[in-house]
Amino acid sequence: MKIRPIRPEDNAVVAQIIRTVMPEFGAGGKGFALHDAEVDDMYTAYNQPRSVYYVCEVNGKVVGGGGIGPLQGGDENTCELKKMYFLPEGRGHGWGQQVLDRCLQSARQFGFTWCYLETFHTMQQAMRLYEKNGFERIVAPCGSTGHFACDTFYRLRLL
Repeated sequence: MKIRPIRPEDNAVVAQIIRTVMPEFGAGGKGFALHDAEVDDMYTAYNQPRSVYYVCEVNGKVVGGGGIGPLQGGDENTCELKKMYFLPEGRGHGWGQQVLDRCLQSARQFGFTWCYLETFHTMQQAMRLYEKNGFERIVAPCGSTGHFACDTFYRLRLL
């Protein structure tokens, strides 16, 4: 298993992962991240200041990933953990933890104070991972991500 920054040739497979995994958890309708314009060109979207997207590659196949970037509509001290999804074969091996670790390490290096994330109540395994890593549930969304269908929100103090 290898974790590395996204490359342009990863765009199609990452988009497919996002569009496959989200509906699996009932998160396929309007107001979810799979409809974001950036899904089709994740490399460009995360090749921006204070942003990075990591893919998890196993035997040459990308099985998941996650990224970090400034929170849209938020303050300059808050980043968002974004589009962290894994295919079924990428779950249960600790790889999500490793991708999360890389994302949080990058967020600290970028100088963010807070990391925010949005999720959906059906993504129980992901929520356990976030809570295990010190994310605290908050009652309302932050920023203006456009993900009005998300119903569970967390944040973590980084510094």
